[in-house]
Amino acid sequence: MAEVLAKVREEVKEKEWPTAVLRPLVYYPESDGEPMAETDTHRKQMVYLIEALDDYFRDDPQVYVAGNLFLYYEEGDIRQVVAPDVFVVKGVSKGDRRTYLLWEEEHKGPQVVFEVTSRRTRKEDLGPKKGTYEMLGVQEYFLFDPLGEYLEPPLVGYRLEESGYRQTAGERLVSEVLGLELRVEEGRLWLYDLETGEKLLSPLEAQAARREAEARAEAAEARAEQEATARREAEEELARLRAEMARRRDSGETE
Repeated sequence: MAEVLAKVREEVKEKEWPTAVLRPLVYYPESDGEPMAETDTHRKQMVYLIEALDDYFRDDPQVYVAGNLFLYYEEGDIRQVVAPDVFVVKGVSKGDRRTYLLWEEEHKGPQVVFEVTSRRTRKEDLGPKKGTYEMLGVQEYFLFDPLGEYLEPPLVGYRLEESGYRQTAGERLVSEVLGLELRVEEGRLWLYDLETGEKLLSPLEAQAARREAEARAEAAEARAEQEATARREAEEELARLRAEMARRRDSGETE
C-alpha cells in the first residue's frame, strides 16, 4: 500500500495542473456620503416615483425598480459609476441589491431613468449623467424640475434614437417603454396608466385614498340614513294627521 501511495504522489507531482486565475478583490462603495435629495420636495417626488413604479410592476418578477443606488458599469473600475434618482430595468429579477453591477446582471442596464433635477445638479444631469445614460443605451431619460428652478417647462424627456438622444418637453409626456403617461399637476409629477387612465399611487397614498373613500362612503351612508329617518318620520306624522282628520270627520267634531 505504501508503494502505491508513493507512486500516486509522484504522478501528481509530475502532472501539469492549470494555474488558478484570481480576480482582484474590488470594493464597490455603496454611498458617497451625499444626502438622498436636497429638499423635502425632491425627496418626496423621488419616493413617489420609486414606490409607484415598484407597485405598478409588482406582479412582474422580471422588472427591477430602484433609486438612489450606485450603478457600476465597468468591472474593476469604481470610477465608472452613476447614481440615478430612479431607474427601471426590464429583464432582470426583483430583489434587494446593495449596488447594481452591470456585468453581474448580464449587462442589462436601465431602460428608463428619472432625475429629479435642480439648479445645483443641472450641469451633471444635462452633462455627464446624460452622456452616461446615452452610452449605456438608456432608452428614455426624463428630467423633472419640481421647483421650476431652470427647466421651462419643468418636464423634459430624451428618447434614444440611432443618432442619439432626441429631446421632448411639455406638461405631459409618454413613456413608451413603461406604458405610462407623465403629467405635471400642481408642481408634482404624476404617472398615469395609458390603458386605464388611472393615476398611479404609492402604497401609502393608496391607503390614504382608500381611507378617504371609506370616510366619504360612511358619510354618504350616514346622510342617507338620516334622510330615510326624516322621511319615515314625516310619513308617520302625515299618516297620524290623516287618521286624526278622519276620526274627527267620522265623529262630527268641528274646529
